[in-house]
Amino acid sequence: MPAPVEGFPPQVMSQNQFDKKSQAWSALFSEPMSELVKRYTASVFFDKRLWQADIAGSLAHAEMLGAQGIISAEDRAAIERGMAQITAEIESGAFEWKLDLEDVHLNIEARLTQLVGDAGKRLHTGRSRNDQVATDVRLWLRSEIDLIDGLLADLQKSLVDVAEQNVETILPGFTHLQVAQPVSFGHHLLAYVEMFARDTERMADVRRRTNRLPLGSAALAGTTYPLDRERVARTLGMVDAQGHAQVCQNSLDGVSDRDFAIEFTAAASLCMVHISRFSEELILWMSQNFGFIKIADRFTTGSSIMPQKKNPDVPELARGKTGRVVGHLMGLITLMKGQPLAYNKDNQEDKEPLFDTVDTLKDTLRIFSEMVGGQLNPATGAKEGGITVNAQAMEQAALKGYATATDLADYLVKKGLPFRDAHETVAHAVKAAVTHNCDLSELPLAVLQQFNPAIDKDVYDCLSLRGSLNARNTLGGTAPAQVRAQIARHRARLG
Repeated sequence: MPAPVEGFPPQVMSQNQFDKKSQAWSALFSEPMSELVKRYTASVFFDKRLWQADIAGSLAHAEMLGAQGIISAEDRAAIERGMAQITAEIESGAFEWKLDLEDVHLNIEARLTQLVGDAGKRLHTGRSRNDQVATDVRLWLRSEIDLIDGLLADLQKSLVDVAEQNVETILPGFTHLQVAQPVSFGHHLLAYVEMFARDTERMADVRRRTNRLPLGSAALAGTTYPLDRERVARTLGMVDAQGHAQVCQNSLDGVSDRDFAIEFTAAASLCMVHISRFSEELILWMSQNFGFIKIADRFTTGSSIMPQKKNPDVPELARGKTGRVVGHLMGLITLMKGQPLAYNKDNQEDKEPLFDTVDTLKDTLRIFSEMVGGQLNPATGAKEGGITVNAQAMEQAALKGYATATDLADYLVKKGLPFRDAHETVAHAVKAAVTHNCDLSELPLAVLQQFNPAIDKDVYDCLSLRGSLNARNTLGGTAPAQVRAQIARHRARLG
């Protein structure tokens, strides 16, 4: 033992201190963490889902450390060998996740050191758990966004399939939930395809900003080791469209930025809002008061007391889960709003809302795709069991609200009447139809001519639902020709 230094008592570490494996910082502390605090601060039982990202990031880091001569080739090979065994253990369920080791990172590092000795301890050279977790979450979220992109495409394809079957089906279009004008049911469904297409674009934007490397920021100030951060970024696929490495350019921002998680949750919230709007319509349409559609029994439930009930539980629950996802967005924004630079323990709270948002969105998209479009029958190659459309009920409902009134106004404008005068004239005609309890198309020509003598027998072409539909043959309109063109565009886009 070295000779004592005057003024300093001998520094003796007990064997117990040498043996501590539960904390990476244990040598500084004079007492162990309380069991209550362990449970309160531990994240391993929810962040262990990051294990693949953690191992991928560690392997890329080790490869770079080796290339830079910071660790030996032997150490790098040992790390790779140990990580391969850990991967096999986790995949088989044999890996023991320990609460004492707090999180996914320390659990994997401790097992690696157990397997390969000092080489495992050298892996953490030039990095901190701060930049490690920031990298892991980005890698994990990137892969989840890729899955969500596929699920959004599947839902859009299901909607396009049903739209194609219902190009000529007439649905009452509503404003203020009042019958407004007739539209093609296919056209109505394609409105949601447009929404989900924008959701896909937003997810692509989020992915681009998520796909940047914090690793190498270390705790907050960077590191003294000669790291090649761009090499790690390229290894992990964190590159732009031109193949240029994407690296967080400020170490303080790199470890503390959670914008990407907030942005993803915002995009997910918008997507769920679109799901919720669609859910509301499905709920209305399948009610007895509308009777426009049926959804397959496997997406509904019955009543414990009323045997006649068939409840749209899936759309209702999706409508409810939208509030859950929006709540996570508010939670993440609130989490970040008061944090000074750089990393703070608060950021442990980013994972559960982010994870739950991803899970909720994926499950919802998956189930809606099947509920709308049905399941693929391997024997026939066709989808079966999607929504069933009652075209007759839709068309009858469109006849109830004088849906072609605007068409009569347009007819009069073409006869030379200013639109505001035509609008007033048609209002009187509608009042007469209401009085006689009939549709505009059922008013005799002589009665219509009392409102304007320019009205002729050709007026009945524009007063029919089909005529109204066909007349709106402009880009984005509801005419069947336009709807078919949009279906072709979406099929080409979706592949």
